[in-house]
Amino acid sequence: MDALTLIMLIAGFIILIGGAELLVRGAAQLASDLGISPLVVGLTVVSFGTSAPELAVSIFSAWNGQAGLALGNVVGSNICNVLLILGVSALVAPLVVARQVVRLEVPIMIGTALLLLLLSLNGGLERWEGLLLFACAVIYVTWTVLRSRREYREQPARCELPAGPRPRRLWQIGQIVAGLALLGWGSHWLVGGAVSIATYFGVSDLVIGLTVVAVGTSLPELATSALAALRGQRDIAVGNVVGSNIFNILVVLGLTASVAPTAIPIPQQAMMVDLPIMLAVCLACLPIFLAGHRIARWEGGLFFCYFIAYILFTVLNTLHHPQMGLFVQAMTFFFIPLTVVTLTLSLWRALRQRRAPN
Repeated sequence: MDALTLIMLIAGFIILIGGAELLVRGAAQLASDLGISPLVVGLTVVSFGTSAPELAVSIFSAWNGQAGLALGNVVGSNICNVLLILGVSALVAPLVVARQVVRLEVPIMIGTALLLLLLSLNGGLERWEGLLLFACAVIYVTWTVLRSRREYREQPARCELPAGPRPRRLWQIGQIVAGLALLGWGSHWLVGGAVSIATYFGVSDLVIGLTVVAVGTSLPELATSALAALRGQRDIAVGNVVGSNIFNILVVLGLTASVAPTAIPIPQQAMMVDLPIMLAVCLACLPIFLAGHRIARWEGGLFFCYFIAYILFTVLNTLHHPQMGLFVQAMTFFFIPLTVVTLTLSLWRALRQRRAPN
């Protein structure tokens, strides 16, 4: 580990921020001109673009015999997307969650996580299973865009708005492309530096994928969502996270399993611990999103605390630390039950207020 590694980390972070700025601006303006809601742009264009680092890292890892890194990258990124990115974004500014996300996209996100868990029961992800996941991605994107266009046409007042001039449209597309390029470049430098540090300390491929690489490749989503929340584009912030979780499983793992020379093995730790945690994190979104269709700052803080707990769990488990048992007991018998009770009461109050007569 030398000074060059630290320079890569710092430069990568700066490039990420610049890329996120261009991507959010271009995507928001283009959505307005094309008659597509910012939410749909966040669910498709932005989420796919910010998932590009996960795709590149996973395919490269699978071809180089580091399948544990490829799987850990996707699973860890999905956990990071909800706990870290939504948590930090809600701490920046409380997030309003569109009803469409609660009714449609969150159940789809939960369904994709459950599908991956079921496909993993045989101990590996075969090529045909990867093709199945990717086919689901094509269907999802097509259905989302067509539905958005149909809903837009059904609102005559909006249809009277003139489309933006071609030079402006090209400028918006140029901002998106430049933003995605900078996000990919910056995340590449960050991940490269972080993996060098982790490898220096002798950490395994799966753990590097679940922590260092997962956080590193999730930085585009973090930068984009946090900046979108700060600028008031909260539909893009939430849509980016939910869409990225869907894309990571259907596109990233789907394409990786489709082109990998062999099936992607599912380690026992991932099957027994990390995949169920990913599904539980997705399920945790429902009561929070339903409670007033918003993510308050305290709920963002709760997500962030659970992200820290997940990282601690992964590290302690890898090191076989003697305090691991105490940590698991504290989470199982105190923090998790307390969280369930708190979220249940919050959801109950929200539903009661909604049913109360005005």
